[in-house]
Amino acid sequence: MSHDSERGAVAVEFAILLPLLLMLVLGTIEFGRAYNAQITLTNAARDGVRVMAIANDPTSAKTAAISAAASVSTTIPTSDVTLSTETCSTGAQVTLTVKYTLSTVTGIAGPFPMTGKGVMLCGG
Repeated sequence: MSHDSERGAVAVEFAILLPLLLMLVLGTIEFGRAYNAQITLTNAARDGVRVMAIANDPTSAKTAAISAAASVSTTIPTSDVTLSTETCSTGAQVTLTVKYTLSTVTGIAGPFPMTGKGVMLCGG
């Protein structure tokens, strides 16, 4: 077997494996982005619900959640941040939910709807 035929075999093997390797790398990147977005949304919801539980101010709570989620998106509308109650009475439970649709870098899959949720007792 000559060196030319070996080079050709290597090229064919590389052409077969390259799409699989690219899918593996791109899939890892997309998973990492989605995981990071989910953690950020959950933390943002916790920040917002903490403001609501202590200050009893729905507007400030939603603003805090949107600010905390800025690393995911700076364009999350207030309508995508919901509270289970507008008045936080001491000892009651309040829930804040942040919704976001994550678009993918590759465009192969998605977009993925994501939700961050925070729950806390009112009254600090």
